[in-house]
Amino acid sequence: MINKKEFSKIRDELAKSEQSRESLIQNSREIIRLSKLIIYALQRDDAKKAESLVKQIKAKVKKLPSEDYNTGMKHVALQEYVEAMALFSFARKGEIPTARQLNVQTEAYLGGLADLTGELVRIAVGKAIKSKYEEVSRIKDLVEEIYGEFLQLDLRGGELRKKSDQIKWSLNKLEDMAYEIKRQNK
Repeated sequence: MINKKEFSKIRDELAKSEQSRESLIQNSREIIRLSKLIIYALQRDDAKKAESLVKQIKAKVKKLPSEDYNTGMKHVALQEYVEAMALFSFARKGEIPTARQLNVQTEAYLGGLADLTGELVRIAVGKAIKSKYEEVSRIKDLVEEIYGEFLQLDLRGGELRKKSDQIKWSLNKLEDMAYEIKRQNK
């Protein structure tokens, strides 16, 4: 016969695992949401709002478990976190934090930096509209630097390779914008 106590323990174990999995998914969704809000605030030059959201997101990231429960949500949330924190740091200090400073793995860090370049293009467009051409140039230089570093990586395929191609597209758009600005301001 079957040991019913054993199955009772298994049910408890599965229930705890499912509860942890659901908690991870919910926390990851909140990190993704906060990341988008930080980026949105920075696009509108609302540093105060962004700073408030940064405190919230850091607390949420600390609560992420080491296990991903085969959801992929943790990886996505950490990429979004890197993107938001890199943009926040660039807006405030003019620099990009390291993977170590953000306490993330290499793939999440690189994915977040690649995604960052698309947001930088959006910000550059806003700066160009406001005739803040030095800012556009500074953003172009950063994307160029990120792209240069990605070129030195051996990315043969997969998600990071596609994201690397997105960086190239972002850089092309910024170069075109810089050219037009230069041409019009002669």
